[in-house]
Amino acid sequence: MQAQGQGTIVNFSSGWGRSTSPGVAPYCASKWAIEGLTQALAQEVPPGITTIALNPGIIHTEMPETCFGEQAHHYPSPQIWVQKAVPFILNLAAKDNGQALTVPL
Repeated sequence: MQAQGQGTIVNFSSGWGRSTSPGVAPYCASKWAIEGLTQALAQEVPPGITTIALNPGIIHTEMPETCFGEQAHHYPSPQIWVQKAVPFILNLAAKDNGQALTVPL
């Protein structure tokens, strides 16, 4: 990336990286760490390199099934999420450096 003078680093965070809930403290803590890492790294990367903390939103995976039960079926599958996320990620630019973003669904 540095040799090319451009690139994007996407660190996966979570809504729980920006808030908290009972019963998921270790998960929240790890995602808060991602948010801080991303903000600090954004200050260190050379011009042209972008780093963001990305909240993918709620995706129908095993974790929401555990947390939300039957309600998890109301959220998009990973396959549907990818169709929305890839164009969003590919359009990130220097203006997004250090930001905490959420994939719009």
